[in-house]
Amino acid sequence: MSVEAGSEKKKRVKVPHTYVILISVVVLATVMTYILPAGVYDRFKDERTGRTLVDALSYHHVDRTPVSIFKMFESVPKGMKETAEIIFFIFICGGAFSIIQATGAIDGAIGKAVLGLKGKEKLMIPITLLIFSIGGATYGMAEEVIVFIPIGVALARAVGYDDIVGVAILSTGANIGFSGGTLNPFTVGVAQSIAELPLFSGLGLRFAGHVMLFVIACWYIMRYAAKIKADPTQSIVYDLAESDPTRHTVTPDLPFTGIHKLVMLVILASFAYMIWGVMTQGFFIMELSTVFIAMGVIGGLVGRLAPSKMASAFVAGAKDIAFGALVVGIARAILVVMSQGQIVDTVIHALASWVAMLPGAMTAVGMFWVHVIINFFIPSGSGQAAATMPIMTPLADLVNITRQTAVLAFQYGDGFTNQIIPTSAALMGVLGMAKMPYERWFKFIWPLMVFWIAAGSVMVFIAAVIEYGPF
Repeated sequence: MSVEAGSEKKKRVKVPHTYVILISVVVLATVMTYILPAGVYDRFKDERTGRTLVDALSYHHVDRTPVSIFKMFESVPKGMKETAEIIFFIFICGGAFSIIQATGAIDGAIGKAVLGLKGKEKLMIPITLLIFSIGGATYGMAEEVIVFIPIGVALARAVGYDDIVGVAILSTGANIGFSGGTLNPFTVGVAQSIAELPLFSGLGLRFAGHVMLFVIACWYIMRYAAKIKADPTQSIVYDLAESDPTRHTVTPDLPFTGIHKLVMLVILASFAYMIWGVMTQGFFIMELSTVFIAMGVIGGLVGRLAPSKMASAFVAGAKDIAFGALVVGIARAILVVMSQGQIVDTVIHALASWVAMLPGAMTAVGMFWVHVIINFFIPSGSGQAAATMPIMTPLADLVNITRQTAVLAFQYGDGFTNQIIPTSAALMGVLGMAKMPYERWFKFIWPLMVFWIAAGSVMVFIAAVIEYGPF
């Protein structure tokens, strides 16, 4: 067999397409609705907070509602309906950025930045990680990262790295802060209120955890980036760059005119307004989409694009991003199937029962691992807190683990794997904006997840031993 033939054969046994992976999980979830017993917890509304919580002692079996083949296929459009805001947000972001890019302003600005970073490219990684980790730690930045992805990827490529590095310094950066949970209102805030702990108490250990995650991620990403800088063929997405040479490519000698500066001012003002809105006005997907449409139109007009040129650029940008946008809906189909089959609570109950059998401080580590697993099925931080903390709080009291330790176990378990699970709408949106197949990102990120989970297990164990409090 020739070398070429052997190479072709090797290509044919690559990891399946992202859609194939997701649909396979949908099929598996459907099969499990026929195998696992259906069960539910009773839910009630907390009059104090208005949240819907579960009664920890109320789990009971119900008649099976296995998902039919028709319902399995129906779960895909239902998943798209449930995530419609995020899907269209991605389309709008792709279209708006395409308009801005057509003005030449982004490429010119990045070209200038590359000249300024010459010889100091490595600093870009820790600085960007730090900035976005602060966003994750303070206001729970997650889906908001999506809007920054095109610029981050283009900048990474321009300084000699690859798309993976561009995604990691932004998405993983935000996840450091989100998982560390120093002041994250959507995870720690909700979980502590359910556990009846003082809001944001236990700050010191959480801050130490944030630093730990930052150091591990910074080392891992910089190590990969240095390898790519030395030999671009080592990139996990090298073949994608080869097949599309203009993909996210910017050269440092592009002009950066006064018009370009005005367009960049529109972008900066839009981002500043979005950050203000998220932090003070409760902006989310709908409001961010609105700002992006306005940014694209105003930026295009300032950049002297004709209306028809702007429209064509918008359509082209939305078209390029369709792969990633649709992934979000397909991934949600997994949760649709499990909910219809009434097996989500069954999984939670089984895992909680297993945790109760572990000895001593290992109970806390078991809680952490349980949340790692549950996060695949309930990737929403506040949603997972509402579903699991009413169960984990009395369990912590029963096995003599402090409630603060139970919150820490939830916080890490909910946060870490948001960087790898295909059911995370934020991750799928990020990969969609970067035009990156999920399987390529998985190949890059799984070792970091191993490091983080090992470190998280140690931190939770320490918390249990020192009786992390106040109680």
